[in-house]
Amino acid sequence: MPDNSPEPQAVCNPISRSAIFIVATISRHAGKADVVRSWSGDVAALVRAVGTRAPTANLSCVCGFGADAWDLLFGAPRPASLHPFREVGSGDRRAIATPGDILLHIRADHMDLCFELASQMLNKLGDAVTVVDEVHGFRYFDLRDMVGFVDGTENPTGKHTAGYTIIGEEDQAFAGGSYVIVQKYLHDLDAWNGLTVEQQELIIGREKLSDVELDDSIKPSCSHSSLTTIEENGQEVKILRHNMAFGRPGAKEFGTYFIGYARTPKPIEQMLENMFVGRPPGNYDRLLDYSRAVTGGLFFVPSVDLLDELPDRNPDAANDDPQTPGSSGALNIGSLKGTPRHE
Repeated sequence: MPDNSPEPQAVCNPISRSAIFIVATISRHAGKADVVRSWSGDVAALVRAVGTRAPTANLSCVCGFGADAWDLLFGAPRPASLHPFREVGSGDRRAIATPGDILLHIRADHMDLCFELASQMLNKLGDAVTVVDEVHGFRYFDLRDMVGFVDGTENPTGKHTAGYTIIGEEDQAFAGGSYVIVQKYLHDLDAWNGLTVEQQELIIGREKLSDVELDDSIKPSCSHSSLTTIEENGQEVKILRHNMAFGRPGAKEFGTYFIGYARTPKPIEQMLENMFVGRPPGNYDRLLDYSRAVTGGLFFVPSVDLLDELPDRNPDAANDDPQTPGSSGALNIGSLKGTPRHE
């Protein structure tokens, strides 16, 4: 039997050696939304055109849209769980929301391909958008982050990956899509490197060299690994991280670009609540004493099929009936609906 399910974008592709993350806002001047809407149908063709120059370099691009952008460009119905990024925390320990209508997650094994594709994408968009954040990331040794620990150890693998990241029948109009949350973290490496390895391991919850998780008898409940483990009905709910290191040594800038994909934003939002507020409140992630989030955004990633169809959308003719699925922007946060309970 043929598989007629929508084809997802390159959400589940393997982690590459290089990546460029671009977040842009859309101009509200007349006609600019039309430019962006038309461009959305060109994304796949641009990836093919650049990728044919180095077929073995695994070039890909994931394109996502924020809640305000979706309403501006495409109207109702809206993906059921798409909403603006929710800030959590307080004071210096806060997951902040920053402007962003479009996310481009461009990756390849060579930075020149990422650079070329980013250039072609932005040339097409012209003055219809303003880039508000651009990060050039790289794989750091054996998938380690800037604080020296392996990143993404608990990612789902193989055939289970799509089950945790790709929308299914729970939102049929947007099946094949995904949600993605991005944050740019800056690290105080001078303070971090002033700790002993043993102190760092207790903060992360893993051994630094081997990446083996610490035994529950010694792992603090405020460790990063403890607070980012989400369970429902006794089963762990996973997300897919494609984090990348970035930095400018001359400027003393050392960071990790967090990018997490899931079939609903709920598990990532719960992780952020646990990290920044604490589980229970006050028992926060001690990694945040050395790392701070300087951006934050939530985006919906349409399927390849839907991305090709979006230029034909007319937001002015959208159905505003509150009974239309997704048109109310329902948050679907009562449970981890649609998320597999096990690998």
